[in-house]
Amino acid sequence: MTLAAATDASSGARRAIRRPARQRATLVDASELPVARIAVDVPLPHLDRLFDYLVPQRLSDSAVRGSRVRVRFAGRLTGGFITERAAATEHHGRLSYIERVVSPEPVLTEEIAGLARAVADRYGGTLADVLRLAIPPRHAAAEAASSGQQRPPDARQAGPSGTTPSGTTPSGTTPSGTTPLAAKADPWDRYPAGAAFLGALADGRSPRAVWSALPGPAWPEEIARAVAAAARSGRGSLVVVPDARDLDLVDAALTGMLGSSAHVSLSAQLGPAERYRRWLTVLHGQRRIVTGTRSAMFAPVADLGLVVLWDEGDDLHAEPRAPYPHARDVLLLRAHRCRAAALIGGFARTAEAAQLIATGWARELAADRRIVREFAPMVRTVGEDAELARDEVARTARMPSLALRTARAALESGPVLFQVPRRGYLAAVACQRCGTRFRCAECSGPVALAGPRQPLRCLWCGSGTGQSCPACGGTSIRALVTGERRTAEELSRAFPRVPVRTSSGSDVIATVPGSAAIVIATPGAEPRAAGGYAAAVLMDGWSLLARPGLRAGEEALRRWMNAAALVRPGPAGGKLVIMADPGLPPVQALIRWDAATHARRELAEREELRLPPSVRMAALTGAAADVRQLLGAVTLPQHAEVLGPVPAEQDGSVGQPAGDIVRYLVRAPSAEGTPLAVALRAGLAERSAAKTQGQVRVHLDPVELI
Repeated sequence: MTLAAATDASSGARRAIRRPARQRATLVDASELPVARIAVDVPLPHLDRLFDYLVPQRLSDSAVRGSRVRVRFAGRLTGGFITERAAATEHHGRLSYIERVVSPEPVLTEEIAGLARAVADRYGGTLADVLRLAIPPRHAAAEAASSGQQRPPDARQAGPSGTTPSGTTPSGTTPSGTTPLAAKADPWDRYPAGAAFLGALADGRSPRAVWSALPGPAWPEEIARAVAAAARSGRGSLVVVPDARDLDLVDAALTGMLGSSAHVSLSAQLGPAERYRRWLTVLHGQRRIVTGTRSAMFAPVADLGLVVLWDEGDDLHAEPRAPYPHARDVLLLRAHRCRAAALIGGFARTAEAAQLIATGWARELAADRRIVREFAPMVRTVGEDAELARDEVARTARMPSLALRTARAALESGPVLFQVPRRGYLAAVACQRCGTRFRCAECSGPVALAGPRQPLRCLWCGSGTGQSCPACGGTSIRALVTGERRTAEELSRAFPRVPVRTSSGSDVIATVPGSAAIVIATPGAEPRAAGGYAAAVLMDGWSLLARPGLRAGEEALRRWMNAAALVRPGPAGGKLVIMADPGLPPVQALIRWDAATHARRELAEREELRLPPSVRMAALTGAAADVRQLLGAVTLPQHAEVLGPVPAEQDGSVGQPAGDIVRYLVRAPSAEGTPLAVALRAGLAERSAAKTQGQVRVHLDPVELI
């Protein structure tokens, strides 16, 4: 049931705002469909519903479904979107009029409105919060410039810029500067089911696949060919990648495949005007192929037929703003609701992707082991028996002889990559005499050394600290965690005549030439090398595996495989050395290049322990009394289980002193996941309506759960 536009939030009573009679006398109701149901931009949980307003006759033509409006809500002018025009209202009181139409542009489509509601329900959030993520802020100049551009008369027949959906002109020739699809060998032929997948897309069907991509630089072209196959059936595509570097690769592949006018790229790096201008071209149906980072997952693609998510385990796909949706879940919801195809891919694989295969929702798309061996580099570990016989300290040395020998031999034919888990110089230090780790005397935060001959500083509060051990008084320090800058110093001394380059943080290098060089990079910042790296050394593997978290092994394997994919194939001489215990499952998975088996094992272990993704999990963070009050006020699903409390780290999001913050976990079977989210949102709504003091943050399926 829809309600009037005004609500007394303190008492929960419903009443219409009564405008002065002299103002109402000047307004006349619209002659047709005079009632507008509006999603008002109010994030309070107890106001998460549609409200009815009257449409004055003077605004009837511009107050279209999906347009932005301004309404009077609780005495204030507030923004909102018209979701529907109706002939009557179910509200028994007097309705207020819409104040004005901000723009007649129907920016909220029916598909995105339904998707936003589904995402809000799944994550226990409000529709207003999801719409802020889905629809970019309006830019008047960009909107005015695009107002004269009209939607193609038949979107299934006319493609972008006069081309057909396949990217060819009506005469059958490809756009200028592009290469015909048949002119190149299809990299999908390396997969037994690759041709069948593309054929299903071209026939207008909707296959769903979890894709284990072969190492090497071909994955952008493979995505582009899948998009081209969907376009041949007259359908649009949405491709989401983790970061701008991956986005550039996919954009280049699509441009080479379909021409520069066939797709549009959306990302947070664009300015507000340019982003909104491109978003409007998608809304108008002028571009039906969209690539982008996480912010593009709600792009209003017409006739959506394919969603693609690359590197689905990357934590950049998790939205840090409420209600914290993950791009994988949003795209899977879109594929289900639109009956579109789905391609969830990467070099590695998560337990969530393994669950999609186990439940039958998606099929596995992978190459045979013989093909994998042709494209993967040869992997060696420092813990091999033969290597230990040659170098007794191989397992404990940070730079064992195997790594140095491999790098020295590889430099004769090309660059060598060193992956270092941490940035900086010395990210953690300890007393040389007794081994006590140095911590800040002010806040107990970790202490680091920013560079040679520089003082120790706290990484939390930034204050300087003395270089004397609080336990024994010693003044000498040793490194616990070494960053990429210190590693660069060590390698410069080991290879004095070889150029050394670093890539990390804000100083990321996109590409390096194929000549001899040492490249030191943190995970995710590895530049691509022309012709591939001759070798790679994955340093301090223990640092990634020792991270506290449920996904430590899964994430370590993902970072290693992403770096290894930049190395030349083993038959071409590509070698990779990893400094980690060879008996650990993630290391074994890397050696065999078998992330699928590792993901299945992870899923089986989590099912046994009742951990995500086998269950839905909600994290409730706040003051202990507030969280207990919320849990006591809600009716949880039948099989829900409450765990905790445990102390929680203070991140400033709940407005309480650090010592008072606790976290409860509530888990429920996957089938009860949405009821769990809805129940917790109802509890937040009750607290919001009663204006209860104290904030409780509810986060469904947090990436860093434990």
